[in-house]
Parts: sequence; structure tokens; C-alpha cells
Amino acid sequence: MALDQSFVGRSYPPTSPYEVGREKIREFAEAIGDAHPAYTDAEAAKALGYQDVIAPPTFVFSITYRAAGVVVQDPQLGLDYSRVVHGAQRFAYTRPVRAGDRLTVVSTIEGVKSMAGNDVLDIRGEVHDESGEHVVTAWTKLVARAAEEA
Repeated sequence: MALDQSFVGRSYPPTSPYEVGREKIREFAEAIGDAHPAYTDAEAAKALGYQDVIAPPTFVFSITYRAAGVVVQDPQLGLDYSRVVHGAQRFAYTRPVRAGDRLTVVSTIEGVKSMAGNDVLDIRGEVHDESGEHVVTAWTKLVARAAEEA
């Protein structure tokens, strides 16, 4: 079943604030094998002009992907998540994510289309800190594979 095109442009309420912790940043940097000192050493980050340790650029994916969960779980959209694969991801930063940030995400459906029987869903996540400052925009492309014919 094709996704409902009328959902293009629909935004979902902001997520609850996610507090970015130093330990989460360190764990993420270790998991991706990035040893940049700005991710683990506050003094190294300060020497680069930051207030505290910063997160690797892809760190925000875990926050925005969780926020996109509200979209994919919307029963009115009709997405069969058991058939979904992650198609693409990109980010546009205003500033790095820092330890101590309290971030919220507003997810918006930017596109819904069908290609070769597959549904393609484009979701934009706008990430702001608690003062309302824009931090990053993340675009996620999800592809729901076509159901196999019996």
C-alpha cells in the first residue's frame, strides 16, 4: 500500500529535551573509532574555542532517528516499518553539539514517493537547544521495500 502523499509538509510536536552528556559523547566517539581529543577532553575542546567537549558530527543521528520514530509510528501514515531500510542521511550544522546541550527535535515529512513499488519517505529533523538556537538539521531517507508477491 502506497504512503499517503497528503502527509508531505506535516510536522510533529517537538521531542522532550535530550541532555547531551560527556560520557555519551565519549562512548559514541569510541564506538565509531574517532579519537579526536575534542570529543573526550574538555581542555582540548576549549583550546579549539568550544565551551566543553563536542560530539562527532554523526552523534545527532541517534537523537533525530528517535524523533523520526514518531513519524514512522503514525498509524495514519501507513508505513510498514518491518520492511524499512535506512536509505540516506545528511546533516547541516549551525554549530557542533556540545556536552550539556538540551536538544529538542521537530520532525517534518519532506517527501513521500513510490519508486519501483517501494515507498520512499524523506524526514527532516530540526534540532534546537533549550534557548531555541538552531544546532543542526538532519535529513533521513527511509525506504519501505515493496511487499513480495505471493
